[in-house]
Amino acid sequence: MTFDDYQAQAAKTAIYPGIGENFVYPTLGLVGEAGEVAEKVKKIIRDHDGKLSPEIIEEIKKELGDVLWYLSQLCSELKLPLSQVAQKNLAKLASRQARELLHGSGDNR
Repeated sequence: MTFDDYQAQAAKTAIYPGIGENFVYPTLGLVGEAGEVAEKVKKIIRDHDGKLSPEIIEEIKKELGDVLWYLSQLCSELKLPLSQVAQKNLAKLASRQARELLHGSGDNR
């Protein structure tokens, strides 16, 4: 499956107000789901002494899927192919690596 295949299939399951003209809803969903991933990781530290189990990894995988869905839907709202976002990110990282700027901070390094 390609990113664009995923995006097209995921869009078929989208139900929220103003689909096609509402970038706010998937943005808030993305942040919420990323928070759920963070909560699961926090609980690994608190409840499992920082140790992963297959069950915990499966739970995180479900949340990561939700993150992917909202990211995909946000891309759809912005009329961006998910594959283009992924390619642009890899190109940015390759450029930073070539210039030895992977470490550090700032968006435009």
